[in-house]
Amino acid sequence: MEEKRGKKNIFLLGSSSFFNDIGSEMITPILPFYVTALGGTGVAVGLISGLREGLASLLKFFGGWFSDRAGKRKPFIFFGYLFSVIFRFLLAVANLWQYVIGFVSLERIGKLRDAPRDALIAESTKKRGKGFGFHQMMDTTGGIIGTIIVIFLFWKLNLDMKIIIFIAAGISAFSLLPLFFVKEPKIKAIRKNPLLEIKALNSRLKYFIFTVSVFTLANFGLYLFLLLRVKEITGSVLLPLVLYAVFNFVYAVFAVPFGTLSDKIGRKKVLLTGYILFFAVSLGFIYLQNLFYLAVLFILYGLVYAITQSNHKAFVSDFLGDMKGTAMGFYSFVIGVVNIFGGLIAGILWDISYTTMFVYISAVAFVSIILFLFVREKH
Repeated sequence: MEEKRGKKNIFLLGSSSFFNDIGSEMITPILPFYVTALGGTGVAVGLISGLREGLASLLKFFGGWFSDRAGKRKPFIFFGYLFSVIFRFLLAVANLWQYVIGFVSLERIGKLRDAPRDALIAESTKKRGKGFGFHQMMDTTGGIIGTIIVIFLFWKLNLDMKIIIFIAAGISAFSLLPLFFVKEPKIKAIRKNPLLEIKALNSRLKYFIFTVSVFTLANFGLYLFLLLRVKEITGSVLLPLVLYAVFNFVYAVFAVPFGTLSDKIGRKKVLLTGYILFFAVSLGFIYLQNLFYLAVLFILYGLVYAITQSNHKAFVSDFLGDMKGTAMGFYSFVIGVVNIFGGLIAGILWDISYTTMFVYISAVAFVSIILFLFVREKH
């Protein structure tokens, strides 16, 4: 009975992410073009890229900690989705790139839902690689549909980007409905000092978080720059959107298989493969300019996300004790800080040259591989 309820929870949480990501991924691929159309430079795109990922992750810590203290996950998840919907509507009326940065940043406050949601997933199943993989698959499937919709609205109907963002916000509102049917397991409210709990985290887990932080300096939401690069090469806005849909399709299809594989053979082997693949892809973006090769690189980059994103969370969850929300939130907090700096550094280097940015990314990716060799799993 408990296992059945857990599976239902994961499906419902995945459904919320599905609708939310339809809206989110209708907005994401046009953001760099929206910003540049309003006069923003590479630094502005880098700030948006870093802040979207970074502020979201910073706030996950507080969402996780408060949910542990309250002994509840669901209210924080619901409020997070609601907050995102509100600021997506406001994003549609922005008329300066500075406003876009502000509204995008405020919209990400809604990501405080993620740590309570991840904790609830971890509490709902023992097969965490598969559980996180399924959630990621639902999330990314919504992203694929969102990208297809934005291609249709932009290409066939020739709608203005502001109207597309408004439609996206409306679709995002459906993410609230499945949450009414989630039944969270009873958990004890924990009043422990979060700083003491963080200090007491397993040393292997701390080293893993450090290694992922280095990796994130290179992989910080890089796709926004990749979309701009494809537009530079092809002169088309449509082709970047199509390649982004391909990226999300590969991400969705392979998230569950790689999560299940990590349950069977261990997280380290699977994640190390992802790190090496990312290094190869980052080198490829330096040297390969042909549209066909760019399409291949987007496919491989989708595999990188499928291998790493959910398995990073599954690796962290393997070490968690009572304060699952706080621990998941701390992991996200650290990654969030790194995301902000990663996006800003990349934006500055982009304004120097595309090649300079990717040489830096390749170097950081190589260092992360070396560091990952010394990662040790929980046995």
